[in-house]
Amino acid sequence: MKYIVEVENITKKYGNVIAVNNVSFKIAEGEFFSLLGPSGCGKTTILRIIGGFIDQDDGLVRIDGINMSKIPPNKRKTSMVFQNLALFPHMNVEDNIVYGLKKRKMQPFKIREKLNSILSVVNLEGLQKRRIDQLSGGQQQRVALARSLIIEPELLLLDEPLASLDKKLRVSMRFELKEIQKRTGTTFLYVTHDQSEALTLSDTVAVMNEGSIVQLGKADWIYNNPEDSFVADFIGAGNFIPLTGNYKRMDGLIEMQAKAGGNICISRKSGHNYLKEADATHYDTGFERACRKLENGIKMKKDLYFFIRPEKVRVSQNQFCLMPDTEPVFNQYRATVLSRIFEGPDTRIVLQSDEIGKVTAELKNDISYENFSEKSSAFICWSAYEGTVL
Repeated sequence: MKYIVEVENITKKYGNVIAVNNVSFKIAEGEFFSLLGPSGCGKTTILRIIGGFIDQDDGLVRIDGINMSKIPPNKRKTSMVFQNLALFPHMNVEDNIVYGLKKRKMQPFKIREKLNSILSVVNLEGLQKRRIDQLSGGQQQRVALARSLIIEPELLLLDEPLASLDKKLRVSMRFELKEIQKRTGTTFLYVTHDQSEALTLSDTVAVMNEGSIVQLGKADWIYNNPEDSFVADFIGAGNFIPLTGNYKRMDGLIEMQAKAGGNICISRKSGHNYLKEADATHYDTGFERACRKLENGIKMKKDLYFFIRPEKVRVSQNQFCLMPDTEPVFNQYRATVLSRIFEGPDTRIVLQSDEIGKVTAELKNDISYENFSEKSSAFICWSAYEGTVL
């Protein structure tokens, strides 16, 4: 595998504030790589270090195997799309796009060839003579992409390029952006605070907090297997059920007690389970992973939680709650409906259980949930193969 970007132990400080704290990662050729995190976590600082706009205090950056420490921005094999797009309002679409090629004194016939090619890639054919103020927000976004891609960078840096668009246009542009990246084969480094953008677009996501990468991996893996409560909460919604005390492990059985009451088991065996071993051949998942987290948490006197995504929770009026595969599960709890909210394709139901506290379920609207009115009784459950310990 060829790596276009190699970031090794970079640190950046502003006075006493550590903006980036000893960060390392690699980006493979042709990959869509996202830095995801809240405002102020250091992701844009990393982007600007890689682009050469600011210098790191420690560590190094390699692009295509070359140390960038002595190379200015205009000599790097990178191009950048800014959040405000930075288009030239006095130039038309064509002049904006070919600006970089003209600065490189490329021959006019080659410029024309490249322009026609990139217009097709970004779906702007026939608009090259339009003024910038005659374009929609999405069209302006594609002009900025075309201007950056036409110079054929090895790495395209994108600093929250969709942030200024309205929600509907932002969603549609995600798919266009991913399609453009596939067509060109260009390596993308994308900065965003929007978890849905990162999950939709990315091959690999680096979740950042307070200047550090707290988890790095494939988007689906991070979503389903968060390493800690920050990642779990930042990447989508979730239920955090407190665990405490009464810990014992014997012959593949871990037993905890929920703070809200009731003995909760994490077990290989059938029973009143939060989680059970899904695949004994994969030590780092399922049961054993949960066991290690429980044991380490208890040794460190750390607050422990069982974490389950709302879409994994099922709600039933029947005592024997059935999962989609029609297998009954035993980790079910009686609850009272607090609220029911229609959200278009989904319905969100918030319930209160005497045993495990407040739980939110997100259910697809393929059936009616009118029977689950406020203060009505229900049963909640989830597969024994879902969830994790944090």
